[in-house]
Amino acid sequence: MTATPSTPARGRVLLARPRGYCAGVDRAVQTVEKALELYGAPVYVRKQIVHNAHVVRTLEARGAVFVEETADVPEGATVVLSAHGVAPTVHAEAAARSLRTIDATCPLVTKVHLEAKRFAADDLDIVLIGHEGHEEVVGTTGQAPEHIHLVDGIDEAATVQVRDPAKVAYLSQTTLSVDETNVTVEALRERFPLLQGPPSADICYATQNRQVAVKEIAAASELVIVVGSRNSSNSVRLVEVALDAGATASYLVDDAAEIDPAWLDGVKTVGVTSGASVPEDLVAGVLAWLADRGFGDVTEVESAKESLLFALPPELRRGLKAAAQA
Repeated sequence: MTATPSTPARGRVLLARPRGYCAGVDRAVQTVEKALELYGAPVYVRKQIVHNAHVVRTLEARGAVFVEETADVPEGATVVLSAHGVAPTVHAEAAARSLRTIDATCPLVTKVHLEAKRFAADDLDIVLIGHEGHEEVVGTTGQAPEHIHLVDGIDEAATVQVRDPAKVAYLSQTTLSVDETNVTVEALRERFPLLQGPPSADICYATQNRQVAVKEIAAASELVIVVGSRNSSNSVRLVEVALDAGATASYLVDDAAEIDPAWLDGVKTVGVTSGASVPEDLVAGVLAWLADRGFGDVTEVESAKESLLFALPPELRRGLKAAAQA
């Protein structure tokens, strides 16, 4: 792809791969789409199904109704629980209202929930590394609220209090910076030498892969544009990782309309990537915007291949199977 003759070439674009939708997001969005096909509108969704404003608006246009709590859903209606996971109390509330519940929690978040329950069953204090108020953190804390202590970074790791320093485990939010989380874990391990951890890393493969990819393009870019919404933890982390990896500037935009042309002043190489909940058409819009301004020479830089797929929630699969047999 090259700049058109009417647009003088000003520089190049390095496009990160992998970028955009991960398996958990793809599964969650498909869950709402299939529920609408199966049950018809409205289908209610507790919280944003994924943290992307464009995805939410698109699903709203198809008949999805986004609510904050199960209490906002009419009794007996269909409700989809978001990819970020929920506390057991939410399932109990939905059952009390006779809701048809479809749980779109990402399987990698469910893995963290199961780890929290296991550590709690062993009567360990659990240090959860994450951001206070984030929906995933709220859902994980709800699995074992009496055992979990939230820590957001190395400073809080130095002050967290536990009952027995010999009986401590850690878990993490799946969308954090890999490097920063490792630093926090090491700080915890210095305080609690017998610290236990999950059998495998909690930070999801897609978050890790996108951070590795943005590091690769940021090292050669004066400017990195990350496509994603501001309430998307993994998208915000990509901006931080890009700056740490050498980019002079990095900005988070929901779409091309939010790009400031002044960002291109003096820039020869622009890096572009997107968070794990971003549809590819938004990236295409950013590339078109850049091409119109002389940045039409695009090179895709691939740092990892992704092929993971998750099956739809079992309750939805059962409904689809029954409908097909009717």
